[in-house]
Amino acid sequence: MTRQPAAVLLAGLAVLAAGAFILSAFSGSVSISAADVLSVFRGEGSDVARTVILELRLPRAAAAFVVGGLLALAGTLMQVLLRNPLADPYVLGVSGGAAVAALLAIGMGLGAIWIDAGAFAGALTISLLVFGLAHGPGGWTTTRLLLTGIVVASGLAAIISLLLALGDDTSLRGMLFWLMGDLSLAGWPLRSSGVLVLLVLLFFVLARPLNVLAGGEQQAALLGVAVKPLRIALFASASLATAVAVTTAGSIGFLGLVVPHMVRLVTGSDHRKVIPCAVLLGGSLLVLADVAARTVMAPRQLPVGALTALIGVPLFLYLMQRARHVN
Repeated sequence: MTRQPAAVLLAGLAVLAAGAFILSAFSGSVSISAADVLSVFRGEGSDVARTVILELRLPRAAAAFVVGGLLALAGTLMQVLLRNPLADPYVLGVSGGAAVAALLAIGMGLGAIWIDAGAFAGALTISLLVFGLAHGPGGWTTTRLLLTGIVVASGLAAIISLLLALGDDTSLRGMLFWLMGDLSLAGWPLRSSGVLVLLVLLFFVLARPLNVLAGGEQQAALLGVAVKPLRIALFASASLATAVAVTTAGSIGFLGLVVPHMVRLVTGSDHRKVIPCAVLLGGSLLVLADVAARTVMAPRQLPVGALTALIGVPLFLYLMQRARHVN
């Protein structure tokens, strides 16, 4: 496939993101005319239209965009760290730790702030646990880290199953929606946006070392890259991005796996292009998926994580077949 200039790609993805936001403002179970939507954007409009658009739809779209961007960035970093194209943000059990803590809070009837705090604490705790368990003689290796994460994630999945089996009927629906991804309670993602911007800036600056590290640790060390600090930064940043995303919207799969593949097919492997393009594409896709979740069976809302999985599975299989033919 012909590689496209970075400016053209970024401009196209920026247009896609803007279109996704506009579609989100126009779409929903409450019918609002195009004229009313445009009036709200001009600072006018009825109180109902202003409330629905400015306090419900646009904050939710912003949260979806930030979460999608965080998951796409985490997937990109994980694939560099593990040098495995099948790595995604949840491979090291980070989402499992968040899920266990969040489900415990939901089962105890605690409020949203405690659910978010528990999910964030659970994600970071599991990140530290996996890192500690994988650290053996001579430090940790990619294989050891990956295997440790898979084992811990499997254990957490068993705990999640037990929590669902033991949960009462009043909390079970909330647990299931959280596990499948839910943006219905998301507000303006101010803190999440700050984390996303800082991580994008950091790894855009570190794009050249990432390009070298993706080719192998030995080669990177020979070329003067500080491999160990860079690996720690990748692990900590990917875990942080995943923890913030899961705290905001629950478990949403496949974006971190599929989006980096889609971007690399067009941009190549230069992370100066991959990182910003992956963030824009991941955010836009999740906004569009959330619009579908709100409108396909309106007024009922579908869990957005279920839609991303339904879309992500065939799309990933298609990308794998395409990559095989290209190679």
